[in-house]
Amino acid sequence: MGVLVCSVLVLALVGQSHSVRNPLDRFKRFQEAAWSDPNDCSQTRQPFVLSNPSNFSLDLRMPGVIPTVSDSYYCMAVPVPTSREAYIVDFVPHASMDTAHHMLLYGCRTPYSTKGYWDCGTEQGTCEDEAKIMYAWARDAPPTKLPKDVGFKVGGDTRITYFVLQIHYGDVKNFRDHHRDCSGLTLRMTSKPQPYIAGMYLMMSVDTVIPPGNTVTNADIACTYESYPMHPFAFRTHTHRLGKVVSGYRIRNGQWTLIGRQSPQLPQAFYPASNDIEVKYGDTLAARCVFTGEGRTTKTRIGGTSNDEMCNFYIMYYMDNKHSVPYMDCMDHGSSSLFRNIPNEANVPIPVSPDHMMSMMHGSAHKDGEDDSVLQQPKREEEEVLDQGAHLEELDSWPEVELQLGQVSGLALDSDDNLVIFHRGDHRWGVNSFDNSALYQQKSLGPIQQSTILVVDPVKGNVLKASGRNMFYLPHGITTDKDNNYWVTDVALHQVFKLSKDEKEKPLLVLGEAFKPGSDRSHFCQPTDVAVDPETGNIFVSDGYCNSRILKFSPEGKYLSDWGAGWLDRRRRVPFQIPHSLAFLPDKRELLVADRENGRVQCFMADTGEFVKEIKRDEFGGEVFAVSYAPVHGGLVYVVNGESPYGHSAPLRGFVLNYSTNEILDMFAPDTQKFKMPHDIVVTKDGSVFVGDAASDSVIKFVPSERAEHRSVKKGGIEVQEIEETETFVQANLKPIHKPLEQSPKATVQKLPEVPEKEPVPAQQAKTPEEKEKEKGKIANKASAQGLSPGVITTLLLLLPLVLVITIGVFIRWKKSRMYGDGHEVKLEPSGSSGGLLGKLRGKAAGTLNLGNFFASHKGYTRQGFDRLSTEGSDLEKDDEDATDSENEEYSAPPPPVSASR
Repeated sequence: MGVLVCSVLVLALVGQSHSVRNPLDRFKRFQEAAWSDPNDCSQTRQPFVLSNPSNFSLDLRMPGVIPTVSDSYYCMAVPVPTSREAYIVDFVPHASMDTAHHMLLYGCRTPYSTKGYWDCGTEQGTCEDEAKIMYAWARDAPPTKLPKDVGFKVGGDTRITYFVLQIHYGDVKNFRDHHRDCSGLTLRMTSKPQPYIAGMYLMMSVDTVIPPGNTVTNADIACTYESYPMHPFAFRTHTHRLGKVVSGYRIRNGQWTLIGRQSPQLPQAFYPASNDIEVKYGDTLAARCVFTGEGRTTKTRIGGTSNDEMCNFYIMYYMDNKHSVPYMDCMDHGSSSLFRNIPNEANVPIPVSPDHMMSMMHGSAHKDGEDDSVLQQPKREEEEVLDQGAHLEELDSWPEVELQLGQVSGLALDSDDNLVIFHRGDHRWGVNSFDNSALYQQKSLGPIQQSTILVVDPVKGNVLKASGRNMFYLPHGITTDKDNNYWVTDVALHQVFKLSKDEKEKPLLVLGEAFKPGSDRSHFCQPTDVAVDPETGNIFVSDGYCNSRILKFSPEGKYLSDWGAGWLDRRRRVPFQIPHSLAFLPDKRELLVADRENGRVQCFMADTGEFVKEIKRDEFGGEVFAVSYAPVHGGLVYVVNGESPYGHSAPLRGFVLNYSTNEILDMFAPDTQKFKMPHDIVVTKDGSVFVGDAASDSVIKFVPSERAEHRSVKKGGIEVQEIEETETFVQANLKPIHKPLEQSPKATVQKLPEVPEKEPVPAQQAKTPEEKEKEKGKIANKASAQGLSPGVITTLLLLLPLVLVITIGVFIRWKKSRMYGDGHEVKLEPSGSSGGLLGKLRGKAAGTLNLGNFFASHKGYTRQGFDRLSTEGSDLEKDDEDATDSENEEYSAPPPPVSASR
């Protein structure tokens, strides 16, 4: 009887250990395979693994193909892994532009084939019925994640029962080493109904011809929108080598509102939409691709090969679940009269550096033996900003020496990143400073006798240089040009000055007439700030407290143009209310204007004055005093707000925003004091920020400090949808494994378990008994908190007879020891079933019970006895969804057959 009980016990424990170990092993193997090299087809991707029943993933990979002809299009089909409705919430590409030119995902009901892969670039296409584009990748674009509560609906009654993956292999020379390709993507999916359904709107030119040698050729597309309201949240552009810029717009009541604009030579990812808009029935959607025919000797037409061209503008949108339309397209020519009014920005190429262009160029080969690392693409700036995790905190030890300052009105940086402070000395702007005509009333005080311009060491805070005595009455804004000359404004004098960096007292240039306000081309009225274009030397002046305009002058001071505020809706034109601060964007050639009393920042094309976009956040409150810009991470905008007299005030803070998305990345304020009137802001090359406070007569320095809670969960500027998972991995381990779903080769369904964050324990690292006991205790506590699985209950029931037998044996030994005394050795010979069992359980020392030795004789166990079972899975690390460096390029594929535009 005892032998039978022991055998059952051993089998139960061995079976239990396998039920724990297998999901872990499979999950860890999947983790390793999920981010593997797309050219590595050696790894086996595991099938379905039990976890949260609502969330799963589908892995679509080419089955180790070797294209033999350039510009091959290969397709493979994978069934949607459920007959019920499901939702795609995340696309993770596994491909490299060194191998794949582009990749497309279609959804349909009847693919051309359901076995293996096929050549879908000839007569065979992707699907026999209508194929709906769901995702596109090229040029090492990063993963695309959808906003919260948004998903692509598949399965059920959607007519999407198959996914078709199409990959365009451009240059067959990439396969001269005969490697096999397993490029593809992973779809993160959920069965939880999503309130909003995502869709794709494709705008495509089908018959554009680019003449050889032509500097500029435009491809224009426009259609009237005739469906339920949709909300664009991301866009993607695609051309081949000749494309310079692609732009898309919504037109309503003659007003063009930008959806997105990008160079197709940059990673062709889905970027966040430039403006949060709604497209309604009757609106017009328009797009323009700008090409150049320079360097070509023959006409270039739209086509599917690398030597042809394409003009695609994708809009990823969401609609209400009740009225959703998964796919729409537009291939109509726009009328020339319509496109006469397109904003000029659509005609301005986005500069791409030659080095970047060469590294991104399709089919760029390298010599044998050359270091492949030089061909790796740099991490996208949009991703870097999201990973920076830096929060700005006050450096209270700065400055190390006290600065003698008056009202700090302006800040700037010279070419060495030294801080330049513009302050008012012993003059103060009060209620009696001006009359109702903006005439200065305190001229009798004379100019400020102190040095109003201080060049300060940004590290220690000591004064390096001082100038500006006996020149100004009420200083306001300051900036520097590429030669380190100072450009300043004085609101009392109503003038703009250019001053030499060499401390010469006589200005190099003066604009405006002293003490005479005006609104014509040669007068200002309390001008607030200056910005200088580093390329052209043109000067921009914000004018100001009395006027509501921006003026543009040549480097010599000749008037060029002026403009007022831009507007998103022609019916709600809001003029500037004190354009208070300017910032020039050298990488985008735009001008930012802090519109103080309207609590917003407006962006304009520097060359034309065309309105681009508006940045307005509730967190700003009613006023935005100053704006600055850093051309890093895709563009960071820095602003400080102010107290509003109209009751819309928010806490006084500084803000860091993503230029592309208008998302607030950080908010900061001093710890040792409070902002009273933060009046200007600048950011240095190392990320330090200086804020000048006009009320406290001080400059406050902030520096980045790593704080994990400030890390973003976005990629490519698009918000990640966090998938809720309620079961822990321990629970998943203790549950039986269900039979894997049937699926075609290379398609892997993977459940997404929620794994507690913990430090990994090296598998080979030896643990002390104390550590093991603590670890066993922790896991036992977790298991007890989560409830016991049927396997554990069965094991406990099987243990009861054994414990009873052991207890009887111990009792007998204790009785005999009492009978014979401690100095006698007792041997329990196998005289029966109980004796036989106890004989097996005792160790080398007669009369001792050693469970460790008993289990050590069984495969899979060691002398640690139950330690391995107790610590199973303790070295498992949570799957990091953002741990991929995959950066992807754009795609261009033969368009699906279309009957009519919508």
